[in-house]
Amino acid sequence: MSEPAVVASAQAQSAAAAAASARRWWVLGVVGLAQLMVVLDATIVNIALPSAQRDLGFSNADRQWVVTAYSLAFGGLLLLGGRLSDLLGRRRMLIIGLVGFAAASALGGAATGFAVLVIARGAQGAFGALLAPAALSTLTVTFTDPAERGKAFGVYGAIAGAGGAVGLLLGGVLTEYLSWRWCLYVNVVLAVVAVAGAVRLLASYPRDPSVHIDWPGTVLVGAGLVAVVYGFSEAETKSWGASETLALLAAGVVLLTAFVLVERRVQHPLLPLRIVLNRFRGGAYLAIGLSAIGVFGIFLFLTYYLQLTLAYSPVKSGLAFLPMIATIVVASTTSSGVLMPRLGPRPLIPTGLLLGAGGMVILATQLGLRTSYPGQILPALILVGAGLGLVFGCALNTATYGTGAADAGVASALVNTNQQVGGSIGTALLNTLAASALTSYVLSHGRGPLVLAEAAVHSYVVAFWVAAAILAASAVVCALVLPSGTLALTGPAEPSPGLPGPAESTSGAVTAVTKEEMSARDS
Repeated sequence: MSEPAVVASAQAQSAAAAAASARRWWVLGVVGLAQLMVVLDATIVNIALPSAQRDLGFSNADRQWVVTAYSLAFGGLLLLGGRLSDLLGRRRMLIIGLVGFAAASALGGAATGFAVLVIARGAQGAFGALLAPAALSTLTVTFTDPAERGKAFGVYGAIAGAGGAVGLLLGGVLTEYLSWRWCLYVNVVLAVVAVAGAVRLLASYPRDPSVHIDWPGTVLVGAGLVAVVYGFSEAETKSWGASETLALLAAGVVLLTAFVLVERRVQHPLLPLRIVLNRFRGGAYLAIGLSAIGVFGIFLFLTYYLQLTLAYSPVKSGLAFLPMIATIVVASTTSSGVLMPRLGPRPLIPTGLLLGAGGMVILATQLGLRTSYPGQILPALILVGAGLGLVFGCALNTATYGTGAADAGVASALVNTNQQVGGSIGTALLNTLAASALTSYVLSHGRGPLVLAEAAVHSYVVAFWVAAAILAASAVVCALVLPSGTLALTGPAEPSPGLPGPAESTSGAVTAVTKEEMSARDS
């Protein structure tokens, strides 16, 4: 081959590689939109619930099922969704999840009765269980260069951490100026953009023959997670000592214990235990689950306080969280992209949890009937935002690091499972403690408008103190579990059983997945 031809070929390959690198960041946009849909739904519908209840005429007792139907389907099917992503391909499951989630959202937005709304919410949860693991595992196998991976997971962590607050703001705006139905319809708009991007950007791979479905494990973990999530829901609405609560939680523990025993013995486990037993990943899963328990308070109880005590409108309440959202974005991208490659997750994740605990302490000590937002609430929000950004930016990166392509989906599903279970525990625990504190305050101080207002503030203070304690204890636990060192020193991805998957090289290291990279390799 002549020298000009060699130069031209090299330039063409270089251009193709540059295009492939640029496309990776567009893939991040698609994945970010998919994750935003799932995270938004955790809070945006809560804002819409009172309006939906008035419109459709269902009772307070039935109202919890609009939330519970989603969480039961989502939590119970996550690990299966992750394994289906490994088996059938991330691109296929991402598109199926997006289309199904949008269709279920449209059904819920058009609901004319309570039953249709609950069915739609359950369908949202089921398709969300397909969507969430496919999105995160796509990110995991697309960004493998440590510097790029840190930036990408910083952005993803910012979405995961700030999405709940964005949901509060967007839910308030849509409910106040349009209709509660648009809190569901908005997912259709996001899904159309995300599906178009996924079809254009992501390469299609054949079925991975090394991945199999562990049906006994699927049934056990699905039933166990449903029992646990439903048990915590019952604890919130009834009591921790109610027979239904105890029976469900006990059944959940038994089923999940049986699941672990089965996974140790089957040839193709749904959740290979090597994923959890790695100390980097195990510590990250703990951080995600424990922070979800404690951080629940900042969204729920501060929203209650702003609207019921300080008389903020839904839109103004959402705007009040904007500084926290900005801080999460900055802290997440900085920690994952700049700090973690140098320091590793061990010093950063516990520090983030302690910062979150500090913000909760400020709220617990400063809240009153006329607390100043700029002087007292804003500093707490900034501190919590910095802590959440550290935790999510670092933990999400760490939780999926080093998994082979054949395990990326189930490892990603475990991230969402920990978030879901942690959020369910936080909902039940903090709501129960706050309700008990309110009742005790009223019994000891008598009734009256002023006493009731003071009792409400007292209940929020108790919830913030408990959340601070949970986050502080979580920092200690994570510091003990996480090993020292940086992820770059842990070696290449762990090889999966069988042949390397289509997104793996023969050495076991994960490679990127855009169509342009495949073209560059063919060149």
